[in-house]
Amino acid sequence: MEVFSKTDIGLVRTENQDSSAYSVISSDCAWAVVCDGMGGANGGKTASSAAVNYISEFINREFKEDMDDDALYEMLVSAVDGANLRVYKMSMEDYELAGMGTTCDLVFVRGEVAHVVHVGDSRTYSIRDGKILQITEDHSLVQEMVRRGELTPDQAMHHPNKNLITRALGISHEVHIDYIEAEFSKGDVLLICSDGLSNYVSKADMVRTVTEQKGELLIDTLVEIAKRHGGHDNITVTVVY
Repeated sequence: MEVFSKTDIGLVRTENQDSSAYSVISSDCAWAVVCDGMGGANGGKTASSAAVNYISEFINREFKEDMDDDALYEMLVSAVDGANLRVYKMSMEDYELAGMGTTCDLVFVRGEVAHVVHVGDSRTYSIRDGKILQITEDHSLVQEMVRRGELTPDQAMHHPNKNLITRALGISHEVHIDYIEAEFSKGDVLLICSDGLSNYVSKADMVRTVTEQKGELLIDTLVEIAKRHGGHDNITVTVVY
């Protein structure tokens, strides 16, 4: 199992408020996390880095190879819940950080299962045999409008409020998370990214790039495509295969 990750400030922003981390535990076990922060001044950067650091430390401390799926679920949910509380407390203790928050996509692959914990509008995709599946569903205003039939998916892509999210770590002392289990087979690629990638790189380009390239070249190319199509946001992409 291999993991490659890259984060880039993009072409417009003056600060990179994305954070990411990963670890390959064994030949069939690895995890990765991507967080996209929000908040004035240093708030977004602080929120995303605090969440990533907490989650990384928690998994490194708590994971045991003999965990069953129930224990693994509890560990992953506890890691994200704890990260939420850490960011929330930091925002309460420093008025300059008030209102900060962050998205979070945490993916833990073990054997033939990918365990995904999701909050916000960062995304996790699965690419298999030239086809792409979005595993997560955005927690955003426009996605709610799509669900109610008020917008089509194509209209949502260009809606002026598409960046308004309805869930994030650090906004409240409790957070509602999505937990998804997805099949992971040999040859599959998991792609985890912030919206700085998903808003500027089409699914077709994702599939083509994943099919044609590997490793550092793969993630470098995806970032460059996002820049070529505007690069108005920070860009973070992690691939697991």
